[in-house]
Amino acid sequence: MGPFAALSERFTMAAVRSGVVSIVLVNFRGADMTIEAVEELRKVDWPADKLEVIVVENASGDGSASRIRLAAPWVTVVESAENLGFAGGCNLGVSASGGEFVGFLNSDAKPDPLWIRAAIDTFEQDREIGAVASKVLDWDGEYVDYVDSAMTWFGMGYKPFVGERPPFHADSPADVLFGTGSAMFVRRAVFDELSGFDERYFMFFEDVDLGWRLNLLGYKYRYQPASVAFHKHHGSVSKFGSFKEDYYLERNALFTLYKNLEQDRLDQALPAAISLSIRRGVSKAGVDSTELDFRSGGSDDAHATVSKELLSSAYAIDRFVEELPSLTASRDQIQRSRRVSDRALWPLFRRVDAPSHDDDTYTEGYENLVQAFDVVEQPRSTKVLIITGDPIGAKMAGPAIRAWHMAEALSVTNDVRLLTLSTLQQLDANFSVVSVRPGDNRSFAPHEAWADVIVFQGHAMDVFEALRTTEKIVVADVYDPMHLEQLEQARDRPAATWDMQVADATRSLNDQLSRADFLLCASERQRSFYLGQLAALGRVNPANYDNDPDLRHLIAVAPFGLDRAEPIHHRDVLKGIRPGIAPTDKVLLWSGGLYNWFDPMTLIRAVAELTRHHDDVRLFFQGTKHPHPGVPEMAIVSESRSLARELGLVDNTVFFNDSWVDYADRQNFLSEADVGVSTHFMHIETTFSFRTRILDYLWASLPMVVTEGDSFADLIADEGLGLVVPARDADALAAALERALYDEEFAARCRENIRRVRERFFWDEALEPLVAFMRAPRRAPDLVERRIAISGGSAPIRRKRRKPYGFAYNARLVRHHLANGGVKVVLQKARNRLRRR
Repeated sequence: MGPFAALSERFTMAAVRSGVVSIVLVNFRGADMTIEAVEELRKVDWPADKLEVIVVENASGDGSASRIRLAAPWVTVVESAENLGFAGGCNLGVSASGGEFVGFLNSDAKPDPLWIRAAIDTFEQDREIGAVASKVLDWDGEYVDYVDSAMTWFGMGYKPFVGERPPFHADSPADVLFGTGSAMFVRRAVFDELSGFDERYFMFFEDVDLGWRLNLLGYKYRYQPASVAFHKHHGSVSKFGSFKEDYYLERNALFTLYKNLEQDRLDQALPAAISLSIRRGVSKAGVDSTELDFRSGGSDDAHATVSKELLSSAYAIDRFVEELPSLTASRDQIQRSRRVSDRALWPLFRRVDAPSHDDDTYTEGYENLVQAFDVVEQPRSTKVLIITGDPIGAKMAGPAIRAWHMAEALSVTNDVRLLTLSTLQQLDANFSVVSVRPGDNRSFAPHEAWADVIVFQGHAMDVFEALRTTEKIVVADVYDPMHLEQLEQARDRPAATWDMQVADATRSLNDQLSRADFLLCASERQRSFYLGQLAALGRVNPANYDNDPDLRHLIAVAPFGLDRAEPIHHRDVLKGIRPGIAPTDKVLLWSGGLYNWFDPMTLIRAVAELTRHHDDVRLFFQGTKHPHPGVPEMAIVSESRSLARELGLVDNTVFFNDSWVDYADRQNFLSEADVGVSTHFMHIETTFSFRTRILDYLWASLPMVVTEGDSFADLIADEGLGLVVPARDADALAAALERALYDEEFAARCRENIRRVRERFFWDEALEPLVAFMRAPRRAPDLVERRIAISGGSAPIRRKRRKPYGFAYNARLVRHHLANGGVKVVLQKARNRLRRR
């Protein structure tokens, strides 16, 4: 149900006919002009069977309906029993129409032959275009009636360049805040979603309000200069007294401001707008507002003659107060369903600092209000909270590196706070970095309250109640399929533990996929996988599909990235420094950590085979101890050491770094390497993995030798970046390593190809989907609908779930470990938990 359904009971959804355009005209004591306008519609370049014209006879009481029917029998005439104004008349006309698109044309306007076709062609360019604003000129086509829109900070929409010759940019399409009701088009589905024009307005600014609400829902309002109409401006309400026009303008400006502004902006603007309205009335009336001051010496008579120019402002404010209950209900729904921030819409407001009246007294008051309430400045930056579970500091693993670069990219135009759930070593940054202990809800709550958008990785939603129930916009970075990782990482545990860890990881990801307004993954392959999981969770639904048929606004690909500045070799770290590695040796670099889903054993055997012909081959494993204290050393590390020791290769051919290379120092290791290697087993984790170490090799222009099966292997093979070998084939691997190390022509070709391909992986390119989302952050359409449905939208979404924290969760873990490992295992787990804290 739309926010104004109670005001528009007559406004109901009709059967929509695809491709049909319904044009609505409202007639009030202007039958001659209306008949002329509908005759002009017969000349437009649009199929007659796809055109429907609706004329609403707005209780003129002068026989207009009969005259229009007689002159234009092909037109549908709808008679209203009362004068509904422009807003109500248009809604009544749309309720009687059946077109996929609805157009609105003033009865004192005429369309250009291409008026309709140009607008419909514009709709077809982008499904997110919800409305098209026509270019409107005067009757002779010389001067501007509408080519752009603007909005003052006090709620009055206006049309720049009115009465001037068209400016140079008037011939270029552009997104606008609103179009003019004299000539505009709206998708019928979007018009229905908005519940049409707000009938409380009666006249003036109803088109402004409709456009603003349309933009808040994330639709685009596209100005199309090829869709032209001509406006005669025959009549005006000012003939009944300019004060009546002022009354509607003052009142409706407050309506518009109150309903549509975000709360913090409204808190600034509303008191200033009300004050300015009174000042405007006083100025126009030419009265002395000090008359009641004891010191003024004015008359003591209890009665005075008051100009209706002053009453127009006073009455407008009083009617605003009277309508506050219904306006508040509308505001609540608009703010719950909005998908775009004020900051994102700010460019569409154009010049907000437009006083709208020229008088010394008024101007002085205007400046006082602007200075006191700070209402003309751009809305504050979007506040973005980014959460990573990994340590921030000199030694950073993939998740922290990714979060750090997200913070850097978003801090250019947003207020960013990076929060780690682990250790923190302060580094220089143009954003703040903080640390909160996992599960410390009291410490986390202020960060959640501060943020407008929350971006998180890993298990953050599992450990903070506020993140699970927040009504802020949530972005889940699911680049790591944790449940697939646990299939391999936990397979050496007892069967019950393996089952539990995979189930917990699956539940955690399902919670994230169910709650996030926007999701990021690392590759197209991952995206296809997650789309299946999202479909199973019911997120692939009409609400999300409607204006986003490829669902890129629900889940987008944002891979790991590279610094544009190439690595610089600041100091020697391996060749001639590490005992056993000579300056002339050939170095194979294993960048990153050793995990159970990798296959370093086959690599070590291949290197052993290679040393039978080349005594200068050296293999260096860069990371064995993860910087996160909660990530244990995996079994594959000790197994690799044992194999290398068994083959007599330790510290003469195969080398293991005992810790983790500092993030800023890794360029030195990469610069001294000759080939980058990555070998793994063939299983489901491999299929959907994104090996960030490959990016290091791209960054350093290192030829690569990798195992087939993941998305990077396909890229390496297709683009000639190195060699791809079958899993567990030591002989094929040895041959590939030999070619990559000793065939200089081949290695040179690989480096040339790498420099070309890596362009697409720089951080600014990789994170563009996130940056683009943050330009206009929005809630997912299906989650908006669910918020509104639950308790009228007043309660956050809550699901019954097993909490992965707290007493009940810990008790379940104790029972599990007692049953599957005994008291010794329980004590060891407890010690590990305390050590991490």
